[in-house]
Amino acid sequence: MTTFFQFIILLFRPWTWRMAWRDSRRSRGKLLLYASSIVLGIAALTAISSFGRQMEQAMGEQAKSLLGADLLLVSRDEPDAALDALLASLGGEQSREIAFASMVAFPGSGGTRLVQVRALEGGFPFYGKLQAVPDGAVAVYRTGEGALVEETLMEQFGAKVGESLTVGDVTVPIAGILKGVPGETVAMASIAPRVFVPLDLVKNSPLLGQGSLVSHKIYFRFPDEVDVELLVEERRAEMREFRLRFDTVEERQRNLGQGLEHLLRFLNLVGFVALLLGGVGVASGIHVHMKQKLGAVATLRCLGTSVPQAFAVYFAQAMAMGLFGATAGALLGIGAQWLLQASVADFLPVEMSASVSLAAVWNGIWIGFLICLVFALLPLLPIRRVPPLAALRSASGDSMPALRDPLVWLVYALAAGGLVAFGVAQNDRWQTGVGYAAGIGGAFAVLAGFAWLVARITRRVLPASWPFVWRQGFGNLYRPNNRTVLLMQSLGMGVFLVLTMYLVQASLLRELMPARTGNEGNTVLFDIQTEQRDGVLGVLGQQGLPLIEDAPMISMRLHSVKGETIEALRKRAERGGWALVREYRSTYRSELGPAEKLVAGTWHQRVDSLDEPIPISLEQDLAKRLEVSLGDELVFDVQGIEVACRVASLREVDWRRLSPNFFIVFPAGVIEQAPAVHAVVTRTGSPEEVGRLQRELIMRFPNVSAVDLTLILETIEGVLGKISQVIRFMALFTVGTGMLVLTGAIASGRRQRLQESILLRTLGATRGQIMKILTAEYALLGVLAACNGILLANLAYWVIGTRVFGLPFVFRPWPMLAAIVLVTGVTLLAGLLGNRRILNRPPLEVLRGEN
Repeated sequence: MTTFFQFIILLFRPWTWRMAWRDSRRSRGKLLLYASSIVLGIAALTAISSFGRQMEQAMGEQAKSLLGADLLLVSRDEPDAALDALLASLGGEQSREIAFASMVAFPGSGGTRLVQVRALEGGFPFYGKLQAVPDGAVAVYRTGEGALVEETLMEQFGAKVGESLTVGDVTVPIAGILKGVPGETVAMASIAPRVFVPLDLVKNSPLLGQGSLVSHKIYFRFPDEVDVELLVEERRAEMREFRLRFDTVEERQRNLGQGLEHLLRFLNLVGFVALLLGGVGVASGIHVHMKQKLGAVATLRCLGTSVPQAFAVYFAQAMAMGLFGATAGALLGIGAQWLLQASVADFLPVEMSASVSLAAVWNGIWIGFLICLVFALLPLLPIRRVPPLAALRSASGDSMPALRDPLVWLVYALAAGGLVAFGVAQNDRWQTGVGYAAGIGGAFAVLAGFAWLVARITRRVLPASWPFVWRQGFGNLYRPNNRTVLLMQSLGMGVFLVLTMYLVQASLLRELMPARTGNEGNTVLFDIQTEQRDGVLGVLGQQGLPLIEDAPMISMRLHSVKGETIEALRKRAERGGWALVREYRSTYRSELGPAEKLVAGTWHQRVDSLDEPIPISLEQDLAKRLEVSLGDELVFDVQGIEVACRVASLREVDWRRLSPNFFIVFPAGVIEQAPAVHAVVTRTGSPEEVGRLQRELIMRFPNVSAVDLTLILETIEGVLGKISQVIRFMALFTVGTGMLVLTGAIASGRRQRLQESILLRTLGATRGQIMKILTAEYALLGVLAACNGILLANLAYWVIGTRVFGLPFVFRPWPMLAAIVLVTGVTLLAGLLGNRRILNRPPLEVLRGEN
């Protein structure tokens, strides 16, 4: 303990820092290169932390604009007198909205598109504002004299302000171009473009007829003294009675905050991995630096310098390295934050200012500084064991610390404790945090263990019959002062992270957009009334389009489950959620659909008697949510008539298939007389065919919507692509760190390579042979590092895919082959460029001792 206090006192003496500065004169360039290993990791952490703080601040400042109101109530049913009475009793200022999907037509260009129609009356939004151009467009809209149209729609169809727009049987002039809606993101608008129309224009439209999917929204603004959360809690039972869904400012803020927090935690872990990798690079650089300084340390000891004093000199150099790397990384993180903010702007529901969080910058600096010091301690510890006598003999001993040294294990414990603490801080559950830390530590350990194993195997099994240059190049993997472990850790970790993200993303896209055959439908017509069915099928026939599927859809709600009413089940709170209260659109048919597979029970094609409960088929996940099995009874309210049913079979449904899929399927012969709407699937060969079909339907059947599923899937793919770009952007910090560590490792090993090459040249080796030796060494390093990263990536992909997303494991050879080729090429290029001076050094240098 006395020695420790002596070290602390000596560390802050001016002589220590002057000596550290003088001693570094010939090594400053290399020390700065080693320090750069942590720059990108700190930049990533700073950027993510600053972005998160700015986002949290923006959400706090713009909390009410996230919802545009103090309270939102949503009903699937049109408000009646009883519901109006409840709404009036809540008080406050109210604004109402009717939202539904419908086709719109632009007569000027003849274009049509399925959009989200929103019909408003009142002062919504109460907080924030509708953004539209030109100025005054919103005012014109509120007078009922025009519509606001999404900017993407205007651009797609070349529409101009002042031209007309047709929504069903309603034609209205375009008052302005919609730029933004409080609390809604640009990304969601690209999937479901919005058109705002005055409420009075659609109140009595056929678009709101039987079977239409209409959402009625009521927005409230209350005086400041009203506690909205308390009001909702007091009236919760009444809201349940009317099947009202609600949303408050606090609830919206919590939901958005949780989603953002999960993303930031994931990105923080990626950045922390980059920082840890940079720490390994710092440790390697300090290790090489200290090997070259053992003689200087021994000389200082001979001149009377104590062990704490000598240790303080080189620890001061490590502190300077850490401070430089941490400061440079924090400054770089400021620029990276703006790039990150620009990348995710389309997914943010609030506007963020271009400001920097000083607290995040400071956190990045001190975290990076501590990481640098912890990793620098390991190669510095052997200074304590350098005797003065080493100045008189070869100081070629290993500068790495002995494993019997208790301080070595203390440093290891500090590093492990810091990793666990960071993992726990990034997760709600400490078990998950420890698991993350164990996963990261395990990845580093696997990469290091694999490198050690490669060196051992190469040393033992290298065939003597191989050509000299191959034996010499592969032999460099196990010779003293090799950088095998460091290079394979840095390159393997980069491959591991980037490839894992790519494989998970590819599987998600494959699940959302599976490969389609030419016989599948790609256009769905829905909201077809029964009396319109023959006319719609006639339009398909006139245009030569096939009828692939015709599915009747009947609206119904659950009345009871296994003898208990829905109200009783919800009060007990044992089961709940959407499965109990949603409106089901069910169908009837005698055969399984193309996207369905029977997994349990018996399929009933037709039932002619209503004396017994009707045997129905449930989707298997719905059965789990309702906690029902084969033989259990359900009672449905089919538009006012109670229908008793029995679960006769369970189905697995592939919801990705481009066809109408249903939770509940009735046999033929029992509910055909119930009011229904139809969904028809056809196949179009080009966007032009889709346009002709949509125009014809709008003219003859304004309430019928035609959805081009190919366009929707392409839009979703584009949104997912943007999300993956953000994740890959942060992963590139790890890849960049790996490249910096690679550069530092090559630079640190250049001295050893120079000595070896000069000796080989002295013994008669040609420049070509030396080039082939280097090529063999770095090519093998690149291949092995890539293969190790690929193995870890596939393991992580299997765990994340199957356990988190429920995706099947799919072996993808082409991305792996690309990773091997790319990593090998980069490693080979960096190795040859970094050692290019070796080929130009004359052999006489080794005889002069100019090493």
